[in-house]
Amino acid sequence: MVNLPKCPQCNSEYTYEQDAFFVCPECAHEWLKDSAEEVVDAGKTFKDANGNVLQDGDTVTVIKDLKVKGSSLVVKVGTKVKNIKLVEGDHDIDCKIDGIGAMKLKSQFVKKI
Repeated sequence: MVNLPKCPQCNSEYTYEQDAFFVCPECAHEWLKDSAEEVVDAGKTFKDANGNVLQDGDTVTVIKDLKVKGSSLVVKVGTKVKNIKLVEGDHDIDCKIDGIGAMKLKSQFVKKI
């Protein structure tokens, strides 16, 4: 039997293959097979301020007021950030924040919901 990866959205183990995608029947999330292999190969785990493991598509909240570099805007404590994307680098979260736009955050300043 083939070991299929768990769903990165809801962590369901009932995923199946469809063409070039993996599909989760519980939350209807679809992702490319290649991206799942990259996550397994990378081996790096991303953790929030409380030590919870983060995955692409998670929703997090900001735990500290963060000044936006080059702007007078501030991301306030408790701001909810949906559908994060994990990337390599110093700022390891790519996201979009309502009212501010695309940003990169450090995982140490967020907590998983």
